[in-house]
Amino acid sequence: MEIVAYGVLADEEPLLRQACDQEFGGQHGLRCLGLFLNRDTAPTARGHEVVLSGVNDTLDAQVLRLLAEGGTKMIAQRSTGYNNIDVDAARELGLTVARVSAYSPYSVAEFAWALALAVDRRIVRAAHRTREFDFRLDGLMGRDLHGRTAGVLGTGRIGTAFARIAHGFGMRLLGWDVTRNAECEALGMRYVEREQLLAESDLISLHVPLLPETYHLVNADALDLMKEDAILVNSSRGGLVDTGALLEVLRAGKLSGVGLDVYEEEAGVFFLDKSQEVMTDEHLARLMTFSNVLVTSHQAYYTQDAVGQIIHTTLANVTDYFHGRGSENTLTRPPRP
Repeated sequence: MEIVAYGVLADEEPLLRQACDQEFGGQHGLRCLGLFLNRDTAPTARGHEVVLSGVNDTLDAQVLRLLAEGGTKMIAQRSTGYNNIDVDAARELGLTVARVSAYSPYSVAEFAWALALAVDRRIVRAAHRTREFDFRLDGLMGRDLHGRTAGVLGTGRIGTAFARIAHGFGMRLLGWDVTRNAECEALGMRYVEREQLLAESDLISLHVPLLPETYHLVNADALDLMKEDAILVNSSRGGLVDTGALLEVLRAGKLSGVGLDVYEEEAGVFFLDKSQEVMTDEHLARLMTFSNVLVTSHQAYYTQDAVGQIIHTTLANVTDYFHGRGSENTLTRPPRP
């Protein structure tokens, strides 16, 4: 049997093929496609019982129906988030859906810190200058983060890893989550209401999943509560931030820096080369005009360690499907006949 994988990146493909050979011993083939799965490309999955999907694939009810009609029975998502999958529709269609419930939290936490430090110390602007042999320091002044306050929205595995790094910097820690994390509290984190965290934090980092209740968690009201010189970092999901509202506060000169590894309309843009095209997304184009904003292309997870773990878990989910098993990664399972 041949398995088809969508949105496979060049660096990912050899790791995926090697892991597939190790997991299945050549019993199942693998077809790697660079294109994303959506209503137009769904017919390419016809005849493939197992589909490996990614965060920028569109798996709404219509796409899932096309997959099911083409013989697909199992979808293995190569990520923790699955807000791009209509799970209820998959369940109704009798499709098994699984995801990667956890992988290296350090990849995302460390990258969130890379964004924070880059915007705080104006690293990108400095690098562009020195490439032109301009070694002036004008406009490059940053701030010590030691002694300042880090606000962590979401204190799961990634948020906790981010908090540990903040503690190493000697920062005061504020946290917000539906449940308290004893490991974070042991670092000295104080859990407070979201409004207080936003108002008191010098650095705010988002580490919550994208759910209906967290959509536009950082909206105009939230941004209004933040300090004039706060730094905002989002390495979780783009939909957590209202981009239009963010642009308004940036245009007003508020916020010292913004680091975004995700963007709410990134599907169809991120992971692709758009350098020869006109950028029709006005919000994204405007974000790029601010010198204190750094946008990267959803690469926080992209380390050998994390990608290797994601692939291993994804293929283990496929093996579980073949053996009729479920796990903590299973989102839907068809009823046994």
